[in-house]
Amino acid sequence: MSDLERLLRPKSIVAIGGLQASRVIEQCQLMGYSGDIWPLHPEKSEVRGLKAFRRVEDLPGIPDAAFVGVNRHGTIDVVRALRERGCGGAVCYASGFREADQTGGELQSALIDAAGEMPILGPNCYGFINYADGALLWPDQQGGKRLQAGKTGVAIIAQSSNIAINFTMQQRGLPLAYVVTVGNQAVVGMSRIALTILDDPRVTALGMYVEGFDSIATMEQLAQKSRALNKPIVIFKVGKSEQSQVAAMSHTASLVGSHEVTGEFLRRNGFGQADSIPVFLETLKLLHQHGPLEGYRVSSMSCSGGEASIIADAAERYKVYFPDLDADQKAPIEAALGPLVKVANPLDYQTYSWANREVMEATYRGMTAIGFDLNYLILDFPHHARCEDWEWHIAVDAFEAALNANNARGAFVVGMPENIPEEYTEDFSERGIVSFYGIDEALQATGIAADIGIAWKQEPPEPVIELPRISASQLTLNEADAKQALFAAGLPIPSGGHVNSVEAAIEKAEALGFPVVLKALGIGHKTELNAVRLNLSSPEAVNHAASELLKLSDQLYLEAMKPALAELIVGVTRDQQFGLVLTIGSGGILVELLQDSKTLIIPARRDEIEDALAGLRSTPLLHGFRGKPGADITATVDAILAVQQYAISNSHALVELDVNPLLIGARGEGVFAADALIVLEEQK
Repeated sequence: MSDLERLLRPKSIVAIGGLQASRVIEQCQLMGYSGDIWPLHPEKSEVRGLKAFRRVEDLPGIPDAAFVGVNRHGTIDVVRALRERGCGGAVCYASGFREADQTGGELQSALIDAAGEMPILGPNCYGFINYADGALLWPDQQGGKRLQAGKTGVAIIAQSSNIAINFTMQQRGLPLAYVVTVGNQAVVGMSRIALTILDDPRVTALGMYVEGFDSIATMEQLAQKSRALNKPIVIFKVGKSEQSQVAAMSHTASLVGSHEVTGEFLRRNGFGQADSIPVFLETLKLLHQHGPLEGYRVSSMSCSGGEASIIADAAERYKVYFPDLDADQKAPIEAALGPLVKVANPLDYQTYSWANREVMEATYRGMTAIGFDLNYLILDFPHHARCEDWEWHIAVDAFEAALNANNARGAFVVGMPENIPEEYTEDFSERGIVSFYGIDEALQATGIAADIGIAWKQEPPEPVIELPRISASQLTLNEADAKQALFAAGLPIPSGGHVNSVEAAIEKAEALGFPVVLKALGIGHKTELNAVRLNLSSPEAVNHAASELLKLSDQLYLEAMKPALAELIVGVTRDQQFGLVLTIGSGGILVELLQDSKTLIIPARRDEIEDALAGLRSTPLLHGFRGKPGADITATVDAILAVQQYAISNSHALVELDVNPLLIGARGEGVFAADALIVLEEQK
């Protein structure tokens, strides 16, 4: 048994305090909680018809869960008494702890000491609702209803108590098994709660409203458990977590934001990602009903050309798409609808067949037999109070029959949320069909479910690399030394070397062969100071360039000039939460012009790097643009892996790394690092 199970699935509850404690009792009574409820109040003898007790020591048994609704100072003594009595866990409602002031911070430390090994939710926390058992350590109204015996639902964990209340008020037909808030997470973090909740067989999927992660390592464990139990998780992450990277002089640091790093961590671990409350809830409905999807291939049917056009246009913004139908796939649908209807996907089957059960079912069967990952039927119901809707239920019954005949997954898409009663949604869910409230929400939820399904097909990722803290004392390698370090790790660089005089520069250039590049070392932003001279094609050109550059630095670097079809930036920064972060983007001036980059967490697999390259806006340059040959993609990926390997090998000291540009040659010509920056912690 998990150490949180007594708290979250209690057989006995003690409610301690005044108004908030009495509301906890009220909510349990309204929900039909069958366990013991013991009010605890220093003065009252009875609360809501139940005998009240004065002290924890007076309770008739050892409580599984306690709601502590006293002030912040009194909370500490109550928690200590509960721990000594052997209580299974507590919800600490009071605010004014670490989130408030210095005194609050000291009190939170005292609270942690008082709790010892006893789990605590909070402080500054509303508690939780267990709809499956009717146990509510919840001091307020809520809009959910008891989960019936034998039924399943989703769990939601939220860092905001107010947002959690709002989630309970949803009227979208989403069955809830748990709603849990976490407050300050002084003792128990949300990822640890999630690990326990997933074990409950009545939970089908989990949603997490996240402001900041409590433990990356535990989140990685949660991802593995989610996959093992086939219980998908969708996360609505708000705000931006703190970045501990050092900007230094590179372009990479300016490209990497905490939001991108967080999103990449969630993607690689198979978490779904929603960016609004409606999409979050609609995705949970889909995951509850159908689980993760195999892919993004969707069919859509409606009796309106307008609806078909709207959903087709909306899909352009998302990953979900409507594949064209071939002649064999069209044939049974054409046979059902006749020659006046043009069969396509999305399908406007028009109103000829409306309310004709036989024709509608044949049409739906033809489409759902093709093997799409999800099948939509767009269906807005008439005004429930003013209109009759029996004809719409003919479409519902026909769609259900078609889905069952083909063992296909189906969804109703309702253009406007008010155009379907909640009880219809609940009924359709019992019949195996999810109801989406909104076209854009349907497309986004479908895409998120497919993201999870596709991620689960991959090998689980390796854990993020834990990084030590970096001291303020840092060493920046000059370009030549940085290139040599990367060359030793397998990154190709142009032939070249140091020179410190005009004569040495000319001699080395003649040995390498023209054209060459000459640079001044020890200068951070070389381009701004005109410290790089390109395409020097004669001894005279080298003479002139070296004479000028020696005025900027007494150390020059000369190397062979390499032609390129395209340029990339490849960089590594460090994030104290997520470890080493790899950034791949359009190089040269495009890095500033396009801000075109992809973020991966190290260690990244080869296929992830290939996908990142394919996702850049500059990708057409790599595949042969306007008659030019294709670039050497294999060598490009090899080079990026070499950069990654250097970063892993030096993770204890690496502050950041920047290769810009990485010159990409034609297929078979390889790649070369034209410039490099490495910043290390200075070893003492």
